[in-house]
Amino acid sequence: MENDPARVLKLKDLFQIADWQHKLPWKPFQEGVDIYRLYGDGQTGPTAALLRFRAGSRVPLHEHTGYEHIFMLSGSQVDENSRSDAGMLIINPPGTSHSILSEAGCIVLAIYEKPVRFLGPDELANPTHE
Repeated sequence: MENDPARVLKLKDLFQIADWQHKLPWKPFQEGVDIYRLYGDGQTGPTAALLRFRAGSRVPLHEHTGYEHIFMLSGSQVDENSRSDAGMLIINPPGTSHSILSEAGCIVLAIYEKPVRFLGPDELANPTHE
């Protein structure tokens, strides 16, 4: 499946993505988490991507600089606020932060208005908000 920004992208049977995930050209994103970008680069402007979490994988603490929409396609994940299962939509507003764990693995559709900012140890010790 070619991801060409000049062409319309159609993905069929997203709720059955666990059955055909091997057909996508996933790339490493975080340890144990792969990404398939639908549009955007994740560094500037809006981005949409599929994220595939292997069992026990995490995405570290990050802050949302714009709205983030997460649609759970398969599996489940937890953050500091709640557990999310397949079929659930989560909208994280700007200024919120969390880390994510998927104990059994999951695949999500993530749509970001603006890039997220990963919070390393330096940012946690000395947070700055502009």
